Amino acid sequence: MPAYHCSIPPSGIRVGNLAVLPLRTKHRGPAPLPVGDGPDVIDEALLYFKSNVFFRTYEVKGECDRTLIYVTLYITECLKKLAKCKDKSQGNTEMYSLAISQFPIPGDQSFPLNAVYAKPKTDQETELYKQYMQQLRHETGARVCEKVFNTPDGKPSKWWLCFTRKKFMDKSLLAPSI
Repeated sequence: MPAYHCSIPPSGIRVGNLAVLPLRTKHRGPAPLPVGDGPDVIDEALLYFKSNVFFRTYEVKGECDRTLIYVTLYITECLKKLAKCKDKSQGNTEMYSLAISQFPIPGDQSFPLNAVYAKPKTDQETELYKQYMQQLRHETGARVCEKVFNTPDGKPSKWWLCFTRKKFMDKSLLAPSI
């Protein structure tokens, strides 16, 4: 069974070799707004997360797959934080804190997938990387929180939290101590 790949067509905007894909979001950033009501990259990452997370290797077929990889890795980090939360309110606070925390971008020594992502060439490209990844992190965290706490009793869903120990591609976006 092969891994699922991103089916969103590229928007034409790139930063390094990462596609800046359209997002349905309320958070400010460089992502263009989607045309139509179709799924965006975060919807696809959430849809394919439970199957893709089991893969240790992933064949990158384009810039859009790099965006999907980043969102998938970030979902794992979100689940680790949400596993410690009692309710949706606390979960939203944790997701906001995680989104605004310092994070490495491609080219930084602590970024786990420097072999897959191109290092920014200019200061403007560095800033675009940071802004787009920040926007992805905000929107992904909000949607993951909605999924995890979408239960009748308001408690976290065990069907999502059972994936907290899984590592997509044996990688983690954050340091092991977090």
